[in-house]
Amino acid sequence: MANSTLLKATACLVLIAAAMVVAPLLTEAAPPPPKISCGNVTSTLAPCFEYVLSGGKVPPNCCAGVKSLYKAASTTAYRRNVCLCLKSVTSSASPAAIKNAKSLPGKCGITLPIEITPTIDCNK
Repeated sequence: MANSTLLKATACLVLIAAAMVVAPLLTEAAPPPPKISCGNVTSTLAPCFEYVLSGGKVPPNCCAGVKSLYKAASTTAYRRNVCLCLKSVTSSASPAAIKNAKSLPGKCGITLPIEITPTIDCNK
């Protein structure tokens, strides 16, 4: 049960990571952020797990995590890393969890030019 919950929650993260793949590069020169690890992604988006699994109201700290990760994934390489990290468990997510995860960017005020799906190509 706990393993299933973790897999479903991670599916949410995969969908959000897909958003990072298509986010525009920063236009101002800035020092690169530290490398984004799978552990960083999971802990940053942990406040979203309950929403992804159960629906309801998106917690403010979830949106703070989504925005933080979106901002941190400022290069193509970082967005790809986030996407691949999260995509590894997408196939185990329930349709309801995928639907909830797909709604997070919009609910958190982030506009994406693509639809987030479990089949996103992280190399694009």
